[in-house]
Amino acid sequence: MGTSIFDRIHSIADVVDVDVIRGAAAAADSTPCLLVEVPHGADERQHFDRLLARMKGSLPADLHEYFHINTDVGAWACGRAVALRLVEAQPDRSVLILRSLIPRTFIDCNRPATQGTAVVDGAVTPKLALSAGIPPYVRDPDDLALLQHLHGQYVDVAAAAFAAVCGAGGLALVPHTYGPRTLGIPAVDDDIVKNLRWACEPERMTTWPLRADIDLLTRDGAGTELSPPGMEAELLRAFGAAGFTAKANDTYYVHESSLAWTWSTTYPGQLMALEVRRDLLVPQWRPFEETFADLAKTARVADVLAPVLDAALRLKGL
Repeated sequence: MGTSIFDRIHSIADVVDVDVIRGAAAAADSTPCLLVEVPHGADERQHFDRLLARMKGSLPADLHEYFHINTDVGAWACGRAVALRLVEAQPDRSVLILRSLIPRTFIDCNRPATQGTAVVDGAVTPKLALSAGIPPYVRDPDDLALLQHLHGQYVDVAAAAFAAVCGAGGLALVPHTYGPRTLGIPAVDDDIVKNLRWACEPERMTTWPLRADIDLLTRDGAGTELSPPGMEAELLRAFGAAGFTAKANDTYYVHESSLAWTWSTTYPGQLMALEVRRDLLVPQWRPFEETFADLAKTARVADVLAPVLDAALRLKGL
C-alpha cells in the first residue's frame, strides 16, 4: 500500500495533539481547507510539569512563573472555536488543528532548535541571537538533546500539515496570544523570574506600555505583505467594528527567523497569524498563575475571525 503525506500527521504524546474537525457533510477522506497551527499551544501547568520532570540539568528556581506569564493561553481555544464556526458555515468542510504540547519556556516551536544569547527586544519573548529557540538557562547536554528531538518531531508534523493543506491550495491560521503590556525586561536569562517579579510589582506594572487588543502579523521586517490578499485590511476593519483596538505588525511581525516566516514564504498568501491580548481571553489576568480561556471571551474573537476566513475560503472554492 502506498503512503500519503497524511500518514505523517498524527498525535505524538507530549509533543503535538492533532485533531480534524469535520462538518456534518464532510467526507471522511476530504482534504482540510484550513490548517490551524498553534506552536505555543502548551498552555497548561501539566504541560510544563511533565517536561520539567524529564529535564536533568539545573534551571532557574520557580521557572513555572515564567511559564505562566509567557504561555499563549487562549490561542488553541481561539483556533478551535474558529474551526467549529467554519465547518458549521460550510458542512462539507474539514479543518486540521495542530497544538504543540512543548512549553516554549524550554524550546520555542516557532523558531529553529538552536541556542543563543538573550538580547533585549522590548518584550518578554526571547529573540535569541535572532534565530535561536532554546533559552540560555538550558545548558545540560542531555536536556538540549531531548528538546531538539521533541522540537524535530513537532516540526516534522507541522511541515507535513502545511504541505497537505496549503500545498492543496488551502489556508492556514496561526493564532498566538501575548501579555497585556510590554515589560521592561533586559534579557531572558537565569534571572528571568526575579526580573519578572520586579516588573510586575503593582506600582510598576501599570507604567509599562499597553499593547493593542489585536496585533495582526501580516508582514516581514521589510514590510512585505505575507498574509492572504486583502485580509489585513478586512480584519482591521472587522475587529474595529467589534470593539477591539486592532493594529498590524505593531508589537511583533513575521520575523525572518520564525517558522511562521518559513511557512508564509513557502506558501505565499496562504497564512494568517495574529496576537490576541491574553487578559481579554481569561476570566482574570494573573501573570504568575495558571488560568484558562473563557469561552465567551474566546467567542468574541472567533466571531470576527471566522467570517473573514470563511469569505476567503469561498473565494478559493473551499
